[in-house]
Amino acid sequence: MFEGEALGLNVMYATKSIRVPKPYKVGPLPTGGSYIIMEFIKFGSSRGSQSVLGRNLAEMHKAGKSEKGFGFAVDNTIGSTPQINTWSSDWIEFFAEHRLGYQLKLALKQYGDSSMHEKGQRLIKNMRQLFEGVVIEPCLLHGDLWSGNIGCDENGDPVILDPACYYGHNEAEFGMSWCAGFGGSFYNSYFEVMPKQPGFENRRDLYKLYHYLNHYNLFGSGYRSSAMSIINGYLQMLKA
Repeated sequence: MFEGEALGLNVMYATKSIRVPKPYKVGPLPTGGSYIIMEFIKFGSSRGSQSVLGRNLAEMHKAGKSEKGFGFAVDNTIGSTPQINTWSSDWIEFFAEHRLGYQLKLALKQYGDSSMHEKGQRLIKNMRQLFEGVVIEPCLLHGDLWSGNIGCDENGDPVILDPACYYGHNEAEFGMSWCAGFGGSFYNSYFEVMPKQPGFENRRDLYKLYHYLNHYNLFGSGYRSSAMSIINGYLQMLKA
């Protein structure tokens, strides 16, 4: 987990776009467990500028490119759930297998949730049409961007931390927006650097679904209805 975190922090740091704590060392503890040592950043008292956060995040997405396609150098974790990052040249296949498909399998194994699994698989088989006319380039994503992982330093500049990095469709970065409080100024600044693609609004819930499924698998049935509502909505939209 810490090795994946350190690698993610390093590649984000290398883009020179948004402030992240620089990792210094990861290793095993003699008593069991592991440690990670990273730069100390003193946080300021304010929440920082949403506009600057949006622009800096977009600059990171623009700078952090991959020649290997979609994925990451190592598998890592989203919360404590394994996140599989095997390289793929096709974003839709990657997202279907290693994001939605993986979480649906976990829910089937953990809860015996065959109804969700069956409907989720129907969505996966039909979701390609949501991407018609869209150019998808692998962008470096933080991967778990919610309010608890966003701060600002004493100068008021945004800081992001505790990542679940991989190279993916930039829109997937907003999958945790239901826990992030992004406002209009955030999105306006973001899209000035990374222009909005056709059909953006129709894909927003698809990327939220990955995180709702993960919360269902981590924290229990309180998140099931949100996930099912998104799945059912897409099945209706796609006539699947």
